[in-house]
Order: sequence, then C-alpha cells, then structure tokens
Amino acid sequence: MSLFIASLNSGSNANCYYVGTAESAVLIDAGLSCRETEKRMTRLGLSMDKVQALFISHEHSDHVTGLPGLSRKYRWPVYITQPTLSSSRVPLETELVRSFVSGQSVDFGHLRVLPFSKHHDAADPYSFVITAGEVNVGVFTDIGHCCEQVITHFKQCNAVFLESNYCEDMLEKGKYPWFLKQRIRGGQGHLSNAQALDLFCRHGEGVSHLILSHLSRNNNDPQLVERLFKEKAGATNIYVASRYQESELWHITPSFTKTRALLTAEKTRKTKIPVAQQGSLF
Repeated sequence: MSLFIASLNSGSNANCYYVGTAESAVLIDAGLSCRETEKRMTRLGLSMDKVQALFISHEHSDHVTGLPGLSRKYRWPVYITQPTLSSSRVPLETELVRSFVSGQSVDFGHLRVLPFSKHHDAADPYSFVITAGEVNVGVFTDIGHCCEQVITHFKQCNAVFLESNYCEDMLEKGKYPWFLKQRIRGGQGHLSNAQALDLFCRHGEGVSHLILSHLSRNNNDPQLVERLFKEKAGATNIYVASRYQESELWHITPSFTKTRALLTAEKTRKTKIPVAQQGSLF
C-alpha cells in the first residue's frame, strides 16, 4: 500500500493538504476557496470524487476559509471538534459535522486518520497522521514547540509536511511588534527553522519526503530553508511548499526505511576497513 500526497497551498494565506490512495483521499484543512481547490486538484490530475472527508486542525482563517463552500458543494463529512467549530464561526450544516478525539483514529477504507493534540494558540488544535498499510504521512504545522506527542508521531512517519515557519534572526530584526514576535516564538505559536531542523535531525531517520511548510512571508526565505535542510538531508528528499501554488504530487512507499538502513549498514561496513588498516601502521 502507498500514499499520494500534495500541498495545495501552505502559508498564512491558506493551508490545504491532500493525502490519499489510488481509491480514496482526505483533505487536511480548507484554507483555499472551493474554486481554487478544484483548479489545483485538476492541475495535479486528482479527482474531487475520491475525497472522502475534510479534517480541520484548528479555527484560524487560513485553515477554514474554504470550508463552507466545499462542504456545501461536495457534502463531505467535516471532522472538526466542537471547540474549533464554535471558535471558527463557520456555518456548517449539522448533518455534515463529525467530531474526533485525540489518539482515536478514523477509518475510510484503506485510509486511517489519527488526530493528536498539540501546542498552538487556538481553541483545540490538532495535527494528523494518515496511514495506508505500512505508510504513514504526517501533517505537522502550526506547532508551538516539539512536545512528546509531536516527536512520537514524527518518528513513525515516512513523509511529513513539517512547519518551518520563521528564521529566528529575521523575526528578531523584522518590523513585527514585540507582542507578535512573542506570540510566534513563545511556545504556542510556530516552529522556527532551527526547531524543525532539530526535530528532523534527531528523529527523521525513516522520513523519505520532508515537505517544509507554512513558511512566513515576512520572516523566512524558501531558499534559506531549502539550503538548511538539504545540508542535513542524507537520503531524504527535501521540498519547500509554496504559499502561492500547489506542489507536485508525491508517491510515498514503505521501502525507504529499509533502503536507508541497508545504506547505513553498508557505509558502516566500508568505513571499518580503513580504521583497522590505519591502526596496523602504528
């Protein structure tokens, strides 16, 4: 079993992520309008008919703006907790609303969606791991800091949309007022480049595709982010999700972890020989 994934948009202007098998899919967040979501799905060769549900991470406008239009047109069930729904003030038809609980998965055929709570300045924020067979894909954005929940689930993922929101130096020297800088970096806001990179370096051994997401327009630079992560990437494919257009469509399979383990073992075997030879010279 494998998963197809794409970012339809990622940033403070709008967030929407596609994860699915060949038969069915879910959307995580709905920050784009219905029309724009359709256009970007079409350009990627994806069918709206395969989408089985919408999952909403929290109530901020860049995650829910397109929700009323999409739900009205496609009649998808919308998985959203009551605190998030109340805080969003989004008009949803009652029969389409479904709730969920942290740590309890929701199944759609071969797809399994596991929500887990996180730290963010919202009423009831969640991130998600979507599973098909042995493949796990994480959508980890809008995270104040890397708590044990985030670390535990990140370790299990084959691919991750991971927030890398701001450069510490750019934020500090930028024009944002002090209170907003503190909101961003104060443990309930967003992950910095350094925090995201540390999470990846410590716990990303099984990640084949890392898509850096939710970059700040004013306090970050896509080229900087790409360079930082590619320097540490090893065999991991690094991409930066755009705030202006959809990404490519990636095909995620379960083979990467085994391949990486074999490469690591081979590298270790080869490096042992010169060490022994060097020792024999003294």
